[in-house]
Amino acid sequence: MKILYVITGLGQGGAERVVCDLANSMFEKGHDVKIAYLTGDVLTKPIHSEIELININLNGLMTLPSAYQKLSKIIKNYQPDVVHAHMIHANIFTRLVRIITPIKKLICTAHSANEGGRLRMVLYRMTHPLSDITTNVSNVASNAYIERKAVPKNGIITVYNGVNFNNFKYSNLARLSVEKELYLDSSTKIILAVGRFHYAKNYPNLLSAIKILKKKYPLSFKLLIAGDGELRVEIEQLIDQLDLSNEVVLLGRRNDIPKLMSACDVFVLSSDYEGLPTVLIEAMACQAQVVSTDVSGAEEILKDNGEIVHVNDPEQLAQSMVLLLERNEKNKTGYEYVYNKFNLNMISEQWLDIYYEK
Repeated sequence: MKILYVITGLGQGGAERVVCDLANSMFEKGHDVKIAYLTGDVLTKPIHSEIELININLNGLMTLPSAYQKLSKIIKNYQPDVVHAHMIHANIFTRLVRIITPIKKLICTAHSANEGGRLRMVLYRMTHPLSDITTNVSNVASNAYIERKAVPKNGIITVYNGVNFNNFKYSNLARLSVEKELYLDSSTKIILAVGRFHYAKNYPNLLSAIKILKKKYPLSFKLLIAGDGELRVEIEQLIDQLDLSNEVVLLGRRNDIPKLMSACDVFVLSSDYEGLPTVLIEAMACQAQVVSTDVSGAEEILKDNGEIVHVNDPEQLAQSMVLLLERNEKNKTGYEYVYNKFNLNMISEQWLDIYYEK
């Protein structure tokens, strides 16, 4: 089978990693796979170099006609059996390309309960008939699209993101490695957050919780944040304002996230909204204790294996971090739960069933 994935970009994000992992899995199952991305630099890529990455060069309104023609030409020349688009810009763009370009099967996947305002939801609704199947990554997110009239009732299905458990697994050597790198005492508790510096991630909420934790928790701790983005300067300024320079370490972009997750005492997600926060699955795959805000998909991932707190409630977030820090054990039941529900091999087989479905 020939599969063309179309995604808005290949930056450093959860959706980008999910698409690359899915492409890897399909390639390993013997399928011919390409990835077309609309814009931006390639920061996340498949491990298999045989998977061609094609830049559509959609860099603004002036480049829209040429980008439209380029994707159309790629589809005509490649003749994929399935075109699988991901994220709102790629979803809408690929649907519009289908107006003039025959596509055997077009699947559009949203990766959030909130991909934008009313105009974007109207565009989703107007172009819905151009897609054969529309999906989202959690039941809560799928229902949100129905409620916002982005899709008609029964016009969307849920397919969970898959995680490669060969890449994300617990290592008992990770802790010593992180302590050595960051000159941490073995008694220092490690709290970890992973994600780009974007408004949706609400790092001010997390930093406010850390300020509260500093007052309440008697033991030494460090918050490590792995990620980067357009809000880095603002976050650095807020760390200074809250007098947290000794408690917070900004690690920047990292390629050893599983090690950090294995090393941490608590993994925390402070977002205002998500689709399916795959980073929680990855953290639990590394047996981390997890606390998350009540974003879309969090309940479906955690069940009884972590703490869920109100969105933008730093006091409750701090309380849950204290609870998990005092637990002082690895999250083995959480690992077993996510392995049986979000294993990439199982999820990719679900996608193949959809791809082959008449």
